[in-house]
Amino acid sequence: MTENSPLFDRIDRPRRLPDEVAVSISSAIENGQLKPGDRLPTEAELSQRFGVARTVVREAISFLRYNGVVDSRRGVGAFVADPSKRSAFRISPACFEKRKQIVQLLQLRTGVQAGASALAAEARSDEQMSEIAGLFKKMETADLLGPEAALEERVDLELQLYRAITVASGNPYYVDVVTMIETNIQDNLRSAFLKNAATSEFGPEILNEHRAVITALAESDAEAARLATRRRFERAAERLAARADFA
Repeated sequence: MTENSPLFDRIDRPRRLPDEVAVSISSAIENGQLKPGDRLPTEAELSQRFGVARTVVREAISFLRYNGVVDSRRGVGAFVADPSKRSAFRISPACFEKRKQIVQLLQLRTGVQAGASALAAEARSDEQMSEIAGLFKKMETADLLGPEAALEERVDLELQLYRAITVASGNPYYVDVVTMIETNIQDNLRSAFLKNAATSEFGPEILNEHRAVITALAESDAEAARLATRRRFERAAERLAARADFA
């Protein structure tokens, strides 16, 4: 490797720095720049090369070690693990990219959907409320069946539920933005979205997040609908961002 071709580049402050550092190291391994048995640069060296704090590097190395990509030897350093001896899956840069895209879409959806829900609480008709409540009941049924039996049905019903809420807002611009988000998920990220739903978006606690939104709509409480919807999507994004097993 020449002096003009550094192994790692500095990072310009993305949303999740440890993820980005882990992706860069994993990419170097995938590309053969780092081979099994190679010693990684020290924590201080990586911190300087990436332009991030040492705590960020430490979290990234810990993540890679947890997933069997590197081995740490006390007092010696971290080394690229032998792929044939890994007990955990190998991290692919693509999995981080998919996770980041879904988190970003959920973050966008948070504000948009919260605004739409607040409007819907005041503008929805009785007929629209009946449709929304009916979709939620179907969601509850699919949720009880579990991801093995009703994963796609449960995910699609949730998408239909919040689309119906958005339509009930009476604002076509909200509908356009939500449609764009859903299209992006369906066309580009559906398999990853389904996997995350199967792992993190089933169960009574999750249903209660949705139920709080439905209750606020039924009571025509705009502020409660706004807060419940924001809480729902923020928590979904937080759960996804916190997962170490996403691939």
